[in-house]
Amino acid sequence: MRVLVIGGSGFIGSRLIEALLERGNQVTNFDRAVTETPRVDCVVGDVRSVDELIAASADHDAIVNLAAEHRDDVQPLSRYTEVNVDGAAAVVAAAEANGIDRIVFTSSVAVYGLDKVNPDETWEPEPFNEYGRTKLAAEKIFSAWAESDPKRSLAIIRPSVVFGEGNRGNVHTLAAQVASGRFLQVGKGDNKKSMSYVGNIVEFLADRLNAPAGVHLTNFADKPDLSTKELVALLRETLGRTQGSKIVLPLPIGVLAGHVFDIAGKLTRRTFPISAIRMRKFAAETTVSTERLAATGFTPRYSLKESLVRTLAAEFPQLASSTHPLAHDKD
Repeated sequence: MRVLVIGGSGFIGSRLIEALLERGNQVTNFDRAVTETPRVDCVVGDVRSVDELIAASADHDAIVNLAAEHRDDVQPLSRYTEVNVDGAAAVVAAAEANGIDRIVFTSSVAVYGLDKVNPDETWEPEPFNEYGRTKLAAEKIFSAWAESDPKRSLAIIRPSVVFGEGNRGNVHTLAAQVASGRFLQVGKGDNKKSMSYVGNIVEFLADRLNAPAGVHLTNFADKPDLSTKELVALLRETLGRTQGSKIVLPLPIGVLAGHVFDIAGKLTRRTFPISAIRMRKFAAETTVSTERLAATGFTPRYSLKESLVRTLAAEFPQLASSTHPLAHDKD
């Protein structure tokens, strides 16, 4: 199969390309910035450009759309719509122009909103921010495309927070705070989090290229879910940082501190690691049901604990001495 990966230079995309090549596919990477990669055709382009997508997707069998504006601090807010929604419309137009009838789209569990307990794919979405809202709008564009022709196959995957080697997202930030001894618990820590290891989700994305005709919507997470307290305890144990601060900062104070940093960011035009929305998200319940994922027959290669240990071994090699737990679990 010849596959166009939109956003193939990113954290998930680069790993997905490896998985696709291992399965014998031909791959084209379409991204704003690309690095020449053996066995991969590379095209520099913008997901909002119909003409560029039509040219890049010619003679391809399938498209995987990973491109997105997803950070909490994107400005102006219109960029979420431009990239996530207008980009989806451009991908659909390119698929129609070139007769491509197979698309895989990565959405997000952000469409459900915060503090939902294990929502499944039938739940009514309640996105709480522009990222979730625009991802949901993109889902509708892709679904309309698929439903207009019974031969078309659309797989929409809603991943929980994705982590793994080389990522500098939420899990890395938390682990770095624990490793430095500066972690401060915000909220009680009883809230649970669904997480997804990049090494597992790319295998599922590759599998979904062979989904039958129709629309297939699936949550993705590596179970079991951990509470924030359990996750921090696991990080401390694995990183050898069992002696950390026992102070618990009430959530309202944490959110207030986040607002202070938000104001400082606007005044100084700087981006700070602390914000009100990040405080809220950290203390919120963000779990999803994976019953439909299990029903596909997909079996993750790595357990959640093994995935975390592999990630920590790669991100904190200074701790992977011959006597440290990471030294025995990283391979």
